[in-house]
Amino acid sequence: MTVQLDARPPVTPAPHRRRSPSVRLSRLDTRFSPYLYIAPFFLIFGVFGAYPLVYTFWVSLHDWDLLGSDHAFVGAENYTRLLADPDFWHAVVNTLGIFVISTVPQLLAALWLANLLNRRLRFRTGWRMAVLIPNVTSTAAVAIVFGVLFSREFGMVNWLLDVVGLDPVEWKSNRFASWVAISAMVDWRWTGYNALIFLAAMQAIPRDLYESAAIDGANRARQFWSITVPLLRPTIIFCVIISTIGGLQLFTEPRLFHSGTNPIRGGPLRESQTVTMYMFENAFAPHYNFGYGSAVAWLLFALIAVVAAVNVAIIRRLGGRTPGGRAAMGELP
Repeated sequence: MTVQLDARPPVTPAPHRRRSPSVRLSRLDTRFSPYLYIAPFFLIFGVFGAYPLVYTFWVSLHDWDLLGSDHAFVGAENYTRLLADPDFWHAVVNTLGIFVISTVPQLLAALWLANLLNRRLRFRTGWRMAVLIPNVTSTAAVAIVFGVLFSREFGMVNWLLDVVGLDPVEWKSNRFASWVAISAMVDWRWTGYNALIFLAAMQAIPRDLYESAAIDGANRARQFWSITVPLLRPTIIFCVIISTIGGLQLFTEPRLFHSGTNPIRGGPLRESQTVTMYMFENAFAPHYNFGYGSAVAWLLFALIAVVAAVNVAIIRRLGGRTPGGRAAMGELP
């Protein structure tokens, strides 16, 4: 039996090379630079977002008089008083009422307007710019104009009601009527803004889906409901979230609409006082109870957080499948 030996010399491992400082810095830059890029956002958010939020909660636990120096700790007393205050719940009902009356027609009108602007119209750029003009107009100017339009004696709206044989409406002293007037102001300002968001999303929809639907015999209405609306579902939810947050924080429009007649109370009998107006009334003039106003702010924050959480849950549920279903595949139901 013959044994063959390997005559090759043993392999000597290569000596370990020390990485140069530039290589180490490059790896550190690759690892940590993304965090450095987003650090300014968290710094600004911490200073102007998180800290005021925590400080407001701390103030809400005290009997904090803006005109005094003694801020006694009262715990949850401000929240207990707030939940038992009928004026607070009156403001909550006003806020929700104005929100529903203004948001639903606003989003429907914005969706219809965006679909109209998405067609091949003459001067499309001019029309798209025109729908944004109400949003960039001064809120004070808008309130003055709508205050005149809804005036009891000389308003154009009551004049039109008189033309068709209806009695004039007390727009500023009737609770539901003031909701309608303020909602009209909100809709006029924000419909065009939401329409441009819908329009941007519509332009991202592939045109071949509409061409395939037209070949299959679908008219424009069928294409809109079977292709456009399903594929706009995430954008619609986004606009609902933004409109919800803005509607629950409504302050400027009702405050200026009642200018001169108990403005911060929303009218003599609080016909249109929102939660933010109620918060301002208690935190500043005439009560100067900053602790109680901070409690109102935190309950408003909780309300907005709950609504936002519900919308996020809806988004996650819809995100589990392709938006549009069979319409995204070029098939009509």
